[in-house]
Amino acid sequence: MKLTLKRIYFGDDFTIGQLYESTNFGDSPICYVLEDKVREVEGQPVESWKIPHETAIPRGTYPVSITYSNRFETNLPLLANVDGYTGVRIHSGNTDKDTDGCLLVGMSWDGKSDWIGASKAALSVVLPLIENSTDGCSIEIK
Repeated sequence: MKLTLKRIYFGDDFTIGQLYESTNFGDSPICYVLEDKVREVEGQPVESWKIPHETAIPRGTYPVSITYSNRFETNLPLLANVDGYTGVRIHSGNTDKDTDGCLLVGMSWDGKSDWIGASKAALSVVLPLIENSTDGCSIEIK
């Protein structure tokens, strides 16, 4: 299964995107995603533009697996092979302060702030999609 994250709004300290499941019939919207601010400078190494716990991960395609999170004490999606980052998860949360470089999912967004709502409901949709994927899962961030 392929997930696609399309970044659509760039705030001062945060980024909002929309997560889609890519199918043979096109992209089906799933939920909103809240990330830290995009600071990526194309062609420059991550360490030259990354501010720890305040920077969205680079654009690209990453494998996703479900693993146990010691921090959250539950199984959550984990993105692998993210240059300059470790422990990038998809999890619930509502504001930029909850991200630390991770992808937060939510069912609602007010169109202007760093707050997303119904985050646990969104995670309850995303998690089974990844768990039930028979051919593995990846996420492309655009």
